[in-house]
Amino acid sequence: MRKILLGLLTLGALNIQAQKSELAVKYGNSITEAGLMDQLNILASDALEGRETGERGQKMAAALLSDHFQKLGLKAPVKQGDQMSYYQNVPLISTKIRKADLIIGKNKYEVFDKIIFVGSGVTNGEVSADVVFVGDGAEERYEGLDVQGKVVLMITPNSYQKAVRLSRIAAEKGAKLALAVRTEKDEILEELISSYRGYYESGRMTVDTGIEEPKFVGLYFVAPSLMKDLTGKTYEKLVEIKDAGSVSDLKKVKAKPVSFDVAKDIKRINSENVMGYLEGSDLKDELVVVTSHYDHLGRRGDKIFNGADDDGSGTAGVMEMAEAFATAKADGNGPRRSMLFLAFTGEEKGLLGSEYYADHPVFALENTVTNLNMDMIGRNDNENYKGKDYVCLVGSDKLSTQLHEISEQANATYTNLELNYVYNDENHPEQIYYRSDHWNFAKNRIPVIFYTTGSHDDYHQETDTVEKIERDVYLKRTRLVFYTAWELVNRDKRPALDEQMEN
Repeated sequence: MRKILLGLLTLGALNIQAQKSELAVKYGNSITEAGLMDQLNILASDALEGRETGERGQKMAAALLSDHFQKLGLKAPVKQGDQMSYYQNVPLISTKIRKADLIIGKNKYEVFDKIIFVGSGVTNGEVSADVVFVGDGAEERYEGLDVQGKVVLMITPNSYQKAVRLSRIAAEKGAKLALAVRTEKDEILEELISSYRGYYESGRMTVDTGIEEPKFVGLYFVAPSLMKDLTGKTYEKLVEIKDAGSVSDLKKVKAKPVSFDVAKDIKRINSENVMGYLEGSDLKDELVVVTSHYDHLGRRGDKIFNGADDDGSGTAGVMEMAEAFATAKADGNGPRRSMLFLAFTGEEKGLLGSEYYADHPVFALENTVTNLNMDMIGRNDNENYKGKDYVCLVGSDKLSTQLHEISEQANATYTNLELNYVYNDENHPEQIYYRSDHWNFAKNRIPVIFYTTGSHDDYHQETDTVEKIERDVYLKRTRLVFYTAWELVNRDKRPALDEQMEN
């Protein structure tokens, strides 16, 4: 009801009956199928070797982007010594796991045998410790529980991000390891295991904070069937105890001590976010940021994962939008607000490039009006929407009802795509709201819109190739982002946060 009322309050300001802007149409039409595909054919070519973070192909793609921004006359906004650069250096640590055994009593479980090791906070070697059951792992569960130097066992939602956040709480409480049961059935964990194998081959990356011992414990995802061996109780019984939530109930769970034997190789690498800045006019101190990620999965043996849709499609969209707005400015029709066209590295490694930017912003976050993020906008074969001119929007109404209304109106005025909000539910099992680079803006209270089409059979496969791109609807989606950006950079007032409208 609150959002409905806020939406009604904003209708007048949004001018729902607005006519098409002739200038918007002119420059929107300058974005073409041919232009998008020219960029995408290079980004997703074998020559760029899959654009894996830190590798040669990613560096080649970064050079392609910076050259493009330079040719458009966009400013290099990053200060590096006495020079200005299109690159924001992103320092990373790569951790490659050689072994991560978990021993419960006499039973040893190796990685991918009912367990996945995803944390980097433990040192090499074998360590043993007692286990404490902390229910759902929320901070208040630790009251009255001694976890210092111990292993915590928790039952979490089926979300990597939430499990990691809960493991950080465990670290702050002094635990040395976390065991998270995030799936109700072993079969679901097996599906996760298949997606993690590639990460083990290439190594897990984190942002290099320069801190020797980050507040992060080792983290295992473990199968629910292991609970009987570990605690003497079934997974279902542990869920009942978790839901009861009392410390006395948690203490009744007597788990066996466990040992964990980890061997890993660590190296430091450098990667780059690439960005071009287009200065606005009378509202130039405010900024609209248009983003994609240009990294992908690289090579696996003799296979090249070209990532045409993921996220060559969004990156080509950023490049063509930058050209359209740069052309408008050259014609004397530039944006009132400034714009940053930003291609992130390290998204496939855990949103690392956007995490680094949010922690080290080139432009003040409080002056950032909105982030429009594109990731996988080139296909039309999600099994739920095949054959439809649709796009899935995520986050448009989370922080600003005004932004949501602007988005809806831009589509109604210019593109008439079917706007689908299935992934906008924060409780959707795929947790899309937390899984692309817009999240690092949203968590800082910056309104976002994430444009995607959902998954398809070629997601993270070598078969995600250019010839499968649906050119006509890909163009419409890119133009929708353009028209939404056009409105955002030229309207009198930035979209208000809902909390501001309530006060």
